Amino acid sequence: MTNFFSSNFKLGILGGGQLGKMMLYETRKYDIKTHVLDPSQDAPCKIACDYFQQGNLMDYDTVYNFGKKVDILTFEIESVNLKALIQLEKEGKKVYPSSKTLEKIQNKGRQKLFYKEKNIPTAEFIRFSNKAHLTEGITSNKVKIPFVWKSTQGGYDGKGVSIIKSGADLAKLPDTECIAESLIDFKNELAVIVARSPSGEIKTYPVVEMEFHPEANQVEYVICPARIEDKVAEKAMEIAEKVSKAFEHVGILAVEMFLTQDGNILVNEVAPRPHNSGHYSIEASYTNQFEQHIRAILNLPLGATESKLGGIMVNLAGAEGYIGDVVYKDIELILKMKGVTPHIYGKKQTRPFRKMGHVTIIHENIDEARKIAEKVKNTIQVISI
Repeated sequence: MTNFFSSNFKLGILGGGQLGKMMLYETRKYDIKTHVLDPSQDAPCKIACDYFQQGNLMDYDTVYNFGKKVDILTFEIESVNLKALIQLEKEGKKVYPSSKTLEKIQNKGRQKLFYKEKNIPTAEFIRFSNKAHLTEGITSNKVKIPFVWKSTQGGYDGKGVSIIKSGADLAKLPDTECIAESLIDFKNELAVIVARSPSGEIKTYPVVEMEFHPEANQVEYVICPARIEDKVAEKAMEIAEKVSKAFEHVGILAVEMFLTQDGNILVNEVAPRPHNSGHYSIEASYTNQFEQHIRAILNLPLGATESKLGGIMVNLAGAEGYIGDVVYKDIELILKMKGVTPHIYGKKQTRPFRKMGHVTIIHENIDEARKIAEKVKNTIQVISI
């Protein structure tokens, strides 16, 4: 086995945001050397890696040359140059998740077609090359309003997703490749984190329930365990494992799902990296998702995925009406609450709905944890000077 610890082994991470920063907590714990590439000189990862490089993640030469300097390459964001990863793999470099996995996921149209090909249940959809093509689909009655519009490239944190209820909503859309998806009448939005190593070992985390902000289309609360029947949870975990095996991913895969009113489970989309829906695991699980991702890509034994206690994550997003140097108003008040832990991402500038941090709440009783989470949400504010 390669000696990863206290050695000259180098792990490369494409992307230097908060997910990378939380990965670095674990590499620090194990004394694994890390190189990080990010376009921002103020990237949150900069304070904790061994080597930081500022550069464009979509530029072939930048990604290729960065990858040549490390032993294993991973990423914390899907928007990276795919051709550079393919070339690095051809030259024998280990990239996890692989370019083959990322290629299927990076474009939401390809991702949805993959679900159809593999008989994975998902909402009905039609793919369109541009806005004119979509308008034509509506005029010919192939698509009926209301529907969910998704940009096939680059969407995240509620960006690139809109519910189209009228022609006025349609007019606001950018001219880009997209999918039009049937609006699902769902009971709950669920997610399952699956870890998989190169040797094929798989471990699944408990099902979580997600509550979204009505305007920003951004997760406000993640609740673990989800408040659903055991048989529904088992079905969700089975589907998540099927998705994992189909993608043949290595590392963490977050599988987001809808539980419909009639009890069916539909896969919404996936993320081949640590994910917002797994942040609760830092305090609540035996092995948090970031450590598990590191274990998986290094082909080390995967850790236990059970929860020690019930856990809830509250997203800390920039308050509306504030842009500028960030202030976490009343953070000292939540620090007085039992079982409450804030995580600040290190972004210096706030703006409305920008993810600036999260707070985890752990408690023996998930309903009590949810009450504390509400109190946390109503207490702390992310504002500017």
